[in-house]
Amino acid sequence: MNIAPNRFRLMFPVVLCLSFSCLLSKTGVGEGNLGPLKLVASPDHATLFVAFHDDNALGVLDLETQALVGRVELPGPPTSLAIDETRHTLFVSCGSSESMVCAIDLESMQIKQRYGAGHGAGGLTIDADRQWLIVCNRFDNDVSIIDLASGDELARVDVVREPCATAIAPDTGVVFVVNHLPLDPADSGDVAAEVSVIVPQVDQPGHFETKSIRLLNGSTSCRDIVISPDEKWAFVSHTLARYQLPTTQLDRGWMNTNAISVIDVQRQTLLNTVLLDGIDSGAATPWGMEVTADGKTLCVTHAGSHEVSVIDVDAVTTFLRQAEPTPVAKDIANDLSLLHGKRRRISLSGDRRYLVNSLQNPAVGGPRDIAIVGSKAFVACYFTDNLAIVDLEENSRNPVKILVLNSQLEMTQARIGEMLFNDARICFQHWQSCASCHPDGRVDGLNWDLLNDGLGNGNNVKSMLLVDRTAPMMISGVRADAEQAVRSGIRHSLFTVRPQEDIDAIMAYLKSIEPVPSPHLEQGRLSQAASRGKELFFSDRVGCYRCHPEPLYTDQQMHNVGTAREDSNRSTFDTPTLIECWRTAPYMHDGRYTTLQQVFQEGNHGLSNNSDHPLTRQELNDLTQFILSL
Repeated sequence: MNIAPNRFRLMFPVVLCLSFSCLLSKTGVGEGNLGPLKLVASPDHATLFVAFHDDNALGVLDLETQALVGRVELPGPPTSLAIDETRHTLFVSCGSSESMVCAIDLESMQIKQRYGAGHGAGGLTIDADRQWLIVCNRFDNDVSIIDLASGDELARVDVVREPCATAIAPDTGVVFVVNHLPLDPADSGDVAAEVSVIVPQVDQPGHFETKSIRLLNGSTSCRDIVISPDEKWAFVSHTLARYQLPTTQLDRGWMNTNAISVIDVQRQTLLNTVLLDGIDSGAATPWGMEVTADGKTLCVTHAGSHEVSVIDVDAVTTFLRQAEPTPVAKDIANDLSLLHGKRRRISLSGDRRYLVNSLQNPAVGGPRDIAIVGSKAFVACYFTDNLAIVDLEENSRNPVKILVLNSQLEMTQARIGEMLFNDARICFQHWQSCASCHPDGRVDGLNWDLLNDGLGNGNNVKSMLLVDRTAPMMISGVRADAEQAVRSGIRHSLFTVRPQEDIDAIMAYLKSIEPVPSPHLEQGRLSQAASRGKELFFSDRVGCYRCHPEPLYTDQQMHNVGTAREDSNRSTFDTPTLIECWRTAPYMHDGRYTTLQQVFQEGNHGLSNNSDHPLTRQELNDLTQFILSL
């Protein structure tokens, strides 16, 4: 059944009584911020729904008047949106540690049902034919398939690592799942994120087969996936890191390039990867994507360089298909000129200011999701509480307009620092930001040969969590504190110099990062196995606490744990905090192990003095469960 053309307009009298001022609340890092993160348009294109991540709310935007006309309070920060046209329902995932999906009736704009979900729920997709709701449980590393008729979870399907976005090929019901990060030994020479493919088994209802499509070496920080209307192509946005090169320069994407990978939907194989950068101008941090209804145009937001790429789908895919059987195909992922004539780059903001407290300043910060309505693309600008409206017509003289959603935006020092941390405009030629190697302030799963401690020392990326309290910095301990590391990183990784006020702001942001509760906790508490593991951890028999004492679970000292390579110029390494180590694999200074079990069993880490009373398999599991619960 189709929704009547004016169905969405008829519901506005119900919500017009909500004044604009009630859309503002004092929550989030930037107090008073909305944090527009995700967008979805109603089927009749009369309404745009906006997920306000920092306000724990859903905003309702009338596209004719371009005014916010409603707000729905949510039980947690919204992470994803999906509309089920048949059920006249908007689904909103709330991705806290107690995640759920709220079903909102589109006529009353009331939450009518809540579905349980896994840790860090997001990446929603509706299978309209089968009436299934697909949910990424990011930190559980699996995907829920929910039957909307019964509300039952049909299956939990394991994927690779941190699933964050999904897309479905309606004709077959095959679901493509983007894994945010790779899960490989960082010293293996081939480290890449994967796209998981979930295939429903026709002869076994409720059963699913999975496979993986491996992206090119260096693919990490994947953010989104979309499928063309003809179901021929799936596009994945991600960073393509050149992590095997020493970090001596940035020119021509020496460290990080920015890409889309094109997947052949029918064959379920990678066709190729296309760089979004120019020869001397990076297009940092590709994020949200959308394809126009006619399938001719792909739009990609660049969260780091504050742009939108408008790409000719036919021109790109035709070229890739023609090049596929030839040696040219191997070089495509290194070609910074491939999109010339096939893509328009549209800047969303011409200035570099970060204080955006007035309506007169049109600056945008942190473009994230994108929704296309007719010939207009709406871009959610996370940090500045506005929408960039991009006219996709090629002859448009003024393609970008800014729609302010929050006239009372308050930019705290920490908020400005978070913007700077994610902003590639402060980098030489805009190739990367701090977040390119530290997405969400954590890790990219790669080793980098930074020149802090000499050439030829590839070390694993560390999380930024607790850096203000766990000096010294860097795995080699060469920076005395976090502020020194930030200043050095801007100079030697972004190849620029910033004023002290920017350093202070970034430090304020880093101090504001809070650990996410572990998915290994049971109702917020240690499991029985983890409780037994805690006793082992603090026992003299094992003695983990000696190098990893409470409360930070690090003694902040350099230790020789026998992991130095023969050609290494150092034998001691910084002791990392174990807090949130459940999300910071791979482990050890060179990322040689992907699991803690490998750290203990293959590396014998911390157990070398316990040879007379070795731990049983159960004890090793208990110890691992405790550490993963921190």
